[in-house]
Amino acid sequence: MTKRSTALVVLASAVLASGFSTAANAQANRDYIYVVGSSTVYPFSTVVAERFGRSTEFKTPKVESTGSGGGLKLFCDGVGVDHPDITNASRAIKQSEVDTCAANGVTDIVEVKIGYDGIVIANAINGTTVDLSRADIFLALAKNVPGDADGELIANPYRTWADVTPELPDVRIEVLGPPPTSGTRDAFVELAMEGGCKTVPWIKALKSTDGEGYKTVCHTIREDGAFVEAGENDNLIVQKLEANPDAFGIFGFSFLDQNSEKVKGAMVDGVEPTFDAIADGDYPVSRPLYFYVKKAHVDVIPGLRGFLREFTSERAWGDEGYLSDRGLIPMPEEERGQIAASVRNLTPLSMASE
Repeated sequence: MTKRSTALVVLASAVLASGFSTAANAQANRDYIYVVGSSTVYPFSTVVAERFGRSTEFKTPKVESTGSGGGLKLFCDGVGVDHPDITNASRAIKQSEVDTCAANGVTDIVEVKIGYDGIVIANAINGTTVDLSRADIFLALAKNVPGDADGELIANPYRTWADVTPELPDVRIEVLGPPPTSGTRDAFVELAMEGGCKTVPWIKALKSTDGEGYKTVCHTIREDGAFVEAGENDNLIVQKLEANPDAFGIFGFSFLDQNSEKVKGAMVDGVEPTFDAIADGDYPVSRPLYFYVKKAHVDVIPGLRGFLREFTSERAWGDEGYLSDRGLIPMPEEERGQIAASVRNLTPLSMASE
């Protein structure tokens, strides 16, 4: 297990190891900022990039949606103009990814937490309005579920939502969701599925005696067609939900907010996914959002320092900032100030053992 400090250090390294021979050489090869990563953070990063491009002498940054895991892989492949400057992530970087980065010379990583987002389970606007408990979500989507006896696991037998609990619709379970490389998928299984899984007393007790077994039970999604991997493109999920009002889809609140005329979010444990409920911590399936930047690229890639300054400005991520208009849930003002100062100082990432 790891505990992260506010300002984060990986390994100290000289810029000589960065793959840049000179700033001039870097600029000759690439004169724009290159961003990859999370599909959830993508719309926020894109709007900052567009504003940055319009308001400065620098080119508009190139932003690609590759998923959190895919983005971190690209980010960690190396340093230099052939590799991304920034990767967006809808989860925190893992120790294994930090190690991979270091092995490829990617050190002095700066972590930037930008705000919060909720993960919603949504259906078409004309579909049935439902209130799902996290236990319902686990029983509907887990590969194996508890049997009649304590300690017994059986292959998931539930075919309809009414099989899970009679109060839910008697329609086939069909949930469209992100692939394993997605940070949204990681957060969903941890917050929603595990949240429901540990309501079963003997499974909760398993965590202290067999951590890997506990994780396997709680985090493994069924593969019999009830859960459909729908890729990283949330627009395609919305289109499929419109075509099938009985289906549900998993994506970030910000995307729900932008498509509220087409889809609606289910309540989870009696709480509707709203801006205020996520900001207050009442909605149970919410998570922080991040991006990661290579310190070695700052002041080498034109405009990168200015882009960081714009993203962490009050006009962008503040309570009344333009990112909140896109669905980003702002952090408290004091936390924003601390992170903005860390970014100005390019304080590198530190992952300390608990």
